[in-house]
Amino acid sequence: MSPRHLRFLAPVIAVTAVAGASLTPSAVTALAPASSRAGAETATNRTPCAKPTDQEPDSSQKHELTSGDLERSYVLRLPEGYDRRDDWPLIVAFHGRGSTGVEVEGYSELSDLPAVVAYPDGAIGTGSGYRKAWQGAPYEAPGVDDVAFTADLLAAVEADHCIDPTRVYATGKSNGGGLAALLACRMPGTFAAVAPVAPALYPGTRAGCAEAPPTPILQIHGVADATIPYAGDADRDLPAIPEWIQGWADHNGCTTSRTRTNRDVATTRWAGCDQGADVQHVAVSGGGHVWPGANIYSGGGHVTRTIESATVIWDFFSRHRLTSEG
Repeated sequence: MSPRHLRFLAPVIAVTAVAGASLTPSAVTALAPASSRAGAETATNRTPCAKPTDQEPDSSQKHELTSGDLERSYVLRLPEGYDRRDDWPLIVAFHGRGSTGVEVEGYSELSDLPAVVAYPDGAIGTGSGYRKAWQGAPYEAPGVDDVAFTADLLAAVEADHCIDPTRVYATGKSNGGGLAALLACRMPGTFAAVAPVAPALYPGTRAGCAEAPPTPILQIHGVADATIPYAGDADRDLPAIPEWIQGWADHNGCTTSRTRTNRDVATTRWAGCDQGADVQHVAVSGGGHVWPGANIYSGGGHVTRTIESATVIWDFFSRHRLTSEG
């Protein structure tokens, strides 16, 4: 392991308990086909949502908010049956560089899950073209604090919608996956788990991780990714993905690991982790810079049909929730 990854071995100085001991009804629902997830979830409803909203259930709608003196936007998806319960999980999904929240919703299938999903838009970054980007990358928008924006977004969504604050999660692809990884370090006690997909793990996305509490991490990556190489890129200071995820397993105090292979997908799970902060890595042999399982374009390279990323992510998220006072 290279010196820059050894920081994960530093003592943890902030503690947040983040794992459920058993599968929730939501986790069982995750095993069902996407088309039936929302309906199965509503079978456990008890208390109707009492927070009024103009948005209809089973719909996506654009919203705006002001953060850091900038006008920002996001698409919010309310699931089928949203008005029938008051404790919905919330997933925040960040797009890659040059993409949009609308595009992520289109290819990710996250909107099929029994959860409220927010798809925010980044600010215009640097470099060629007018491409939206996120904090942590060398092409980030100067002076834009996306960690603060994420906090403002969560506050806005939770103020007007029926969200369970113990079940808030982050995911994202490429540049957005890098931000999701950064949020695990910079917003302790906020996300019950994070799931970066093909993340662009520039040095800025790794700031503050040595001091972060154990956090459940699921990482999905194509071994043949030509944009964010699986083996890393020294010229861009991108770590090798196996080293990075092993660094998180060490940081979380995990004691055992087990790898299973299904056709072109190898899944490694670490267990015995501090505070139940499990770590999981999904490597797709021959996979490109894509959202595995996507039925429409999500990036260059091979797209496996062995898994659907949304299903894998939901299964992981459903096993974790915040349990500390924070």
